[in-house]
Amino acid sequence: MTRNLVVLVALLAASGGWAQPYPVKPIRFVAPFAPGGGTDFIGRVAAHRLTEALKQQVLVENRPGAGGTLGAGIGAKAAPDGYTFTVIAGSYAVNPSLYKLAFDPVNDITPVIQFSQGPLLVVANPSLPIKSMKDLIALARTRPGGLSYATSGQGSIVHLSTELFLFMAKIKAVHVPYNGTGPAITDTMAGRTQFLFGSIAAVLPIVKQGRLRGIAVTTSKRLPALPDVPTLAESGVKGYDVTLWHGLVGPKGLPRPIVDRVNGALNEALKAKDMEEKLATDGVSAAGGTPEQFGAIIKRDIEVWRKVVKMAGVKAF
Repeated sequence: MTRNLVVLVALLAASGGWAQPYPVKPIRFVAPFAPGGGTDFIGRVAAHRLTEALKQQVLVENRPGAGGTLGAGIGAKAAPDGYTFTVIAGSYAVNPSLYKLAFDPVNDITPVIQFSQGPLLVVANPSLPIKSMKDLIALARTRPGGLSYATSGQGSIVHLSTELFLFMAKIKAVHVPYNGTGPAITDTMAGRTQFLFGSIAAVLPIVKQGRLRGIAVTTSKRLPALPDVPTLAESGVKGYDVTLWHGLVGPKGLPRPIVDRVNGALNEALKAKDMEEKLATDGVSAAGGTPEQFGAIIKRDIEVWRKVVKMAGVKAF
């Protein structure tokens, strides 16, 4: 069956012009990262809710590799028939500046919905003589290059988020990349590195235990779970606003009726109180919105991170 015929069949099915309405078989969500991470968690939550809404099983297929570009490429090259979608994270917007992609990250996809949003939490070792982000910035200015920060890896979104902060705050610090979030947190708690930008799910429990000090969040609004922790913008880094997100995209040419069906079902699911509670366990909140809004976020973030990569001279290992 040619690609055009696939699109026609899917369009007729979604619009009610076909004997069997969409969907008539299981749907696949490609998750470009390994099981157990944030993207996998979000993908499975979305898959479960879409299964309930469409009365058809939605299966999550983990396809990790190359910083998420392998799975994203598989999704982009799938038939636009409404049976393959890709769960993407904010790192999707970073990758075009670090890797040679086999697909166009804007023109080879169809945005469907932004599923979640949340901040990074900036944490510091409690032995550091600071109590706030303003203190950290002041200390860094007295020790140019003397402070070090940990990340989950070279070219990761937390790495670029930190580089953007350093640039905007006009300070310097040494980057210490680790192979994953766990070792980065461990060494920051041990004092081998002084601070890090971490996901809420990874660092909030440790902050509450007193083993790390939360000093700022990266979004324009404070985190309800830590109302006394200011934003970076409130801490003197005016204009800083980085939001982690997850969302769903399909291949280029996905029929609009299918996009609207999936978008509508997931927007409705995101309104449920138990959904809010479930997402909160991963440190994020519900987003929702139109495909156009999500597409605009993807385009904007690709341009933002392209500038940061160039400015900081970041290269993928």
